[in-house]
Order: sequence, then structure tokens, then C-alpha cells
Amino acid sequence: MENKTNQEIINKLTAIESLLEATHQVKPRTLVEAAKFLDLSQSHLYKLTSERKIPHFKPNGKKIYFDESELVQWLKRNPARTQEETEEKAASYIVSGKGSV
Repeated sequence: MENKTNQEIINKLTAIESLLEATHQVKPRTLVEAAKFLDLSQSHLYKLTSERKIPHFKPNGKKIYFDESELVQWLKRNPARTQEETEEKAASYIVSGKGSV
């Protein structure tokens, strides 16, 4: 009976491991998919790629692909500070003496 229980646990762990591996394997997004994901027009996204302002891949030198995690990082590249963060930074700047004339 103990062997059956151990085997059941091993089977369940194997299934969980397979599911976790599957969730980490995200296929690259095409220009159309990436534009939809970013809520940008395709032409604007293409312009960003031609200006090298957004990470992308051109494995055969023609069709453009994007990695979803890199798109998310690109979206988060310039966060807006909250009012509290701005006030803290200003107070720190004044206290450090860098604001004195």
C-alpha cells in the first residue's frame, strides 16, 4: 500500500512539473499579436522596431517577433511616481544639501 501511495505522489508531482514547464514556455509573439498586446497600431510598432526602441527578433531577417516578458519590461520602463514618492524624494534631496544654493 505504501508503494502505491508513493507512486501516486510521484505521478502527481510529475504532472505538476509538466504543467509548470508548459507555463514557462511562451511562444514568441508576431507583430500583429504584439501590437494587440501593447494596444498600439501595427505601423507604430513597426516604427519602434525600425528605430530600435523596442526589443524584438528577426531570425530570418524579415519577419519580426517579440518576447512577451520583454514587452512587459518595456511597458514598465518609465514608471510614474506617486505623490508620496515624489515628496519623499524632494525631502531627501533637500536634507542631503543638494538643494542649497
